[in-house]
Parts: sequence; structure tokens; C-alpha cells
Amino acid sequence: MSSEEAEQVRWFAEEVLPHERDLRAYVRRYSREAEVDDVVQESFLRLLRARETGTIANARAYLFRTARNAVCSVFRRPKLFSDSGLTEADRLGVVYEQASVAEQVSLADDIRLLLDAIDALPPRCREIYIFRKLQGLSQKEIAARLGLSEQTVQVQVARGARKCADFLSRHQ
Repeated sequence: MSSEEAEQVRWFAEEVLPHERDLRAYVRRYSREAEVDDVVQESFLRLLRARETGTIANARAYLFRTARNAVCSVFRRPKLFSDSGLTEADRLGVVYEQASVAEQVSLADDIRLLLDAIDALPPRCREIYIFRKLQGLSQKEIAARLGLSEQTVQVQVARGARKCADFLSRHQ
């Protein structure tokens, strides 16, 4: 192993790996459990590529921003397959229109703004809102997981939706 490679390994072990647990928790807040490993690995890869082209002043900040961008790219991907079967209307003809660059940029900005709105929620409200709206868990599943009543979950989801809508109206 060359001294340059050894330095890269040392830097990664000292500056990046200590943040892996926090990064996984952060990514888990915004994506499905099945996507966490992919987003973390993609973040590590992007970080290493960026370090090859220059120095990174704050590895943790860069890593978390990269993870957030990777999660946004998951939201931007078109869903190609549905969990349910095709309806007759779906079978009649499928047309896929590629979004223009402007639409893609606008969508990316909208997603970032939505993530900022979710970040601004109080911790418990944010956790419940993410479980319900981003991960698709039912109120019953959330209540069981967190040891809350379904009514509490319903109130927190409504409160989160209202606060997100207020945030978005102030920032658009």
C-alpha cells in the first residue's frame, strides 16, 4: 500500500467512520430502512471522490450534506414499478414523459424545501410525521412502535402537516 493510500485509509478511519452511526440515524429519518445502506455507501463514495479533487474542511458536514442530497435523488427517481397490479386503464397505454431540466431542478428545490420544513418540526412530531408520510406506516403501526395512542399519532401527523404547510408558504 502506498503512503497516499495509507493516508486515505487513515483519514477515512479517523474523520469519517466515527460519524457512521449518526449518519445512519440521520438517513433513517428520511428514507426507508431498505435504502439506508445504499444511501450511506453512496455518501461515502461521493465523499471519497470529492476528497480526491481537493481537501474537505469538515468531513462530517460534507458527509451529512452528501447523504441529504443522495436521499433527495431517491425521491427524484421515477417509480417504475407499483406494489399493486396494473389496472385496465394502465394496460391501455403507458406514456413516460421525461421531465425537462427546469422541472427537475424545480423538483429538487421543492424536495430540499420540504426536507427543511420537516427538519424544523419538533423532534417527536418529526419522527411521527416521517413514519407516516415518508415511510408509509399506518397510525396503528406507529402507535405500537412508539407506545402511543393512535389519537396522539393522528394529532401529531396533522400538526406536522400544518407546520410543514406554514413553513412552505413562508419560504416559497
